Amino acid sequence: MSECNTEHADVLIEAVEESLTRTGKVTNPEELVVGVDLGTAYIVLVVLDRDRQPLATEMQFAQVLKDGLVVDYVGALHIVRKLKEKLEERLGVTLDKAAIAMPSNSDESSCKTHRYVVEGAGMEVVNMLDEPTAANRVLGIQNGAVVDIGGGTTGLSIFRDGEVIYTADEATGGTHLSLVLAGNYKTSFEEAEEFKKNPANHRDVVTIVRPVIEKMGSIVRDHIQGYDVEDIYLVGGTTCLPDFEAVVEKQTGVRTHKPKNPFLVTPLGIAISALEALETPEENAA
Repeated sequence: MSECNTEHADVLIEAVEESLTRTGKVTNPEELVVGVDLGTAYIVLVVLDRDRQPLATEMQFAQVLKDGLVVDYVGALHIVRKLKEKLEERLGVTLDKAAIAMPSNSDESSCKTHRYVVEGAGMEVVNMLDEPTAANRVLGIQNGAVVDIGGGTTGLSIFRDGEVIYTADEATGGTHLSLVLAGNYKTSFEEAEEFKKNPANHRDVVTIVRPVIEKMGSIVRDHIQGYDVEDIYLVGGTTCLPDFEAVVEKQTGVRTHKPKNPFLVTPLGIAISALEALETPEENAA
């Protein structure tokens, strides 16, 4: 049996999906936090209240990061500011507390750049963590591996008794799938991205990019060897493709699961980590 309460995770993610178009009621503006997910393909901002209810979410396709690292600081700053302003207009408040997440094993300079982007947009960074660990704030896995496959990177964290015992990050993700599609259809990268994102094309996409997904599965297999991992949990926009978990399970020989919408798991987990960071001092003081 899987230890992850996928039903609970799916309920939380559904609430985030709804908050893309529906704005929640603010009861205490000072207790709101923002999860900022600077992705290679998308930048996502999720606002939570103290009860961990998503009040509003904004997102935008962006190519200001490469392999999870900021390569266009001004562009990233502009997008985060724009999304923050949209959220503030929807909610009628000023948002000033945020958390961010990085690819596993990012160097100090990369972490600082992510922080500077969010601070430059007018928010204090109250927490920073790696992406798979952020995802586990939603999944609540005690034992197993969380694999976050985004646009530019594949991040992995292995958990034992709820604690991280191993992390890894590889520079492969959805961007590589789009490059394969562009080559196959002899079209531009941008057109391949649009083709990949259309659910009507997903079966054709999987047929073409299956070797790349198999390679991702083999990367995961290599990293979990020797750790007695019985369950793998997939998150990240790239894993939204149908049968992704089946391909990874075949490559690894390990039971593989994913929530209904793996794309929004990490942004939500980042926001939850901000709440946890603010709650900790109160708990220590009690």
